[in-house]
Amino acid sequence: MTRPLVRVVCPGSFDPVTNGHLDVISRAARLYDEVVVAVGVNVSKTRLFTAEERMDMLRQACAGFTNVRVEGFSGLLTDFCRRQDALAIVKGLRTGDFDYELQMAQMNARLAPEVETVFLPTAPELAYLASSLVKEVASLGGDVTGLLPEPVRERLLTRLAERRTSEA
Repeated sequence: MTRPLVRVVCPGSFDPVTNGHLDVISRAARLYDEVVVAVGVNVSKTRLFTAEERMDMLRQACAGFTNVRVEGFSGLLTDFCRRQDALAIVKGLRTGDFDYELQMAQMNARLAPEVETVFLPTAPELAYLASSLVKEVASLGGDVTGLLPEPVRERLLTRLAERRTSEA
């Protein structure tokens, strides 16, 4: 008797993808048959990178995983999970995230009781890492080497330079 495929969703804005995101994605890929990295496409929010750019960076960063695919979504995450036939939402949990993430998990459970939320604690050496912090440090000239994949770091620095040029 074969067991059913276990598919999970790792959601986020990934603006841009960091090594913290990749840590969670890689660990989820070891635990589950298929991981769908769900890139939130919210047109009302201003992002540094477009949804297509974020998905492209993620596809490049996740190319080594045979059981990971990247998809964009808008609307409710629980609706996306149902369309993907996902068993669970997998979220990385950094220091200070628990209260917010628990509230989100409980709301998602109310909206889609069949979709569980699984928390993976972030690796200690990455627990402080957030896309917003990386962008801020890079925009102020700080070295963000090792905090995100090298091709993503290069795109980030290029985008920030373009913004400085257009604002000058």
